[in-house]
Amino acid sequence: MTVRLLEIAEIELDQAVHWYRAQAPGMGEAFLIEVLSAADRIARFPEAWHPLGEGVRRCRLSRFPYGLIYTIDNGDILVLAVAHLHRRPDYWRDRLQR
Repeated sequence: MTVRLLEIAEIELDQAVHWYRAQAPGMGEAFLIEVLSAADRIARFPEAWHPLGEGVRRCRLSRFPYGLIYTIDNGDILVLAVAHLHRRPDYWRDRLQR
């Protein structure tokens, strides 16, 4: 399966990478590697991660307080959000309409 990100999810990813880069050398790259690893796991095992209802699932990152919120769309994985897990938990729900 192909993993695609909504444009807003790409923006969230870029913002998080930028923030972690400002925190410590190599941290932004470590975060990005973790996101890419999670996307690969989702592509291989799309039904394995925590269901959030309405055909939506969440794959938590191991080292960072983030998760990839995704749905399966026409045989592809569509990432709705690169979500910080300690902030407004359902802020991404309106993205299901897109």
